[in-house]
Amino acid sequence: MQEIMQYIPGNGIFHRIHPITKLIFTVILVILAVMTSDPLLLGFLLVVVFLAAWAGGLGRGLTEQIPLLLVLGVMLVFFTVLTMPAGGVLFPLIPTAVPFIGGGLPVTAGALLFGTILSLRFAVMLFAFQLLVVSTKPAELVTTLRQLKMPIDYTLMFLIALRFIPTLQREGIRISEAQLARGYAPGDGLMGKVRGLRPVILPLILNSLGKADTLGLTIDMRGYRRGKAETGSISVGALDGVVLSAALVLAAGVAAIQIIGL
Repeated sequence: MQEIMQYIPGNGIFHRIHPITKLIFTVILVILAVMTSDPLLLGFLLVVVFLAAWAGGLGRGLTEQIPLLLVLGVMLVFFTVLTMPAGGVLFPLIPTAVPFIGGGLPVTAGALLFGTILSLRFAVMLFAFQLLVVSTKPAELVTTLRQLKMPIDYTLMFLIALRFIPTLQREGIRISEAQLARGYAPGDGLMGKVRGLRPVILPLILNSLGKADTLGLTIDMRGYRRGKAETGSISVGALDGVVLSAALVLAAGVAAIQIIGL
């Protein structure tokens, strides 16, 4: 399984453009996803992200994250249905034949639509950000953020957070394999996967806290101090112009559709 938020070496389109171009592309997609409430437009933006990933040779890495995203999307829709009853009732989660509580927890059209919009919006933002991270070396990303005058403290926190995501993923896999090697059998199916999470979560949290504490002490012992911002110039090429132009055309098209109300 491909590690989440981990740089993937390559020579695709997104590997060859400047990190600032990728940042602008990601910001445009995030803004469009936030400003758009049309499921069709959000689905279109999601397709655009995947087409861009496949064009840059990074489609496989994003595709492997779809099952996880589907689980998160279903959970988001489910909790939205439970907490936001709006619109006409489609069907109850509890069958009417059940005594006393039959017909409870109604699933409404408004809640289902809103949950779907939230899931699509989350997917667009997540995949757009992941496309930025997997196509940019951490050193280049840090240098670009420093050239944009971002404080070094925020840059350091951003980089550490990115590095912790694949680290937690690997640690969780190791703990799960260790539990299975000791004879733990959570069972098959969905409930088996849920039961298999219980002996993993607590050790994972404790190990993460320990790693964070060790990292903080290491940074302090090495004499971390705030440095000056990078002063190098930002130079872009023709390919950067093509990507930026395509992003601006996409933004203008989505904005026009939103204004016209198609």
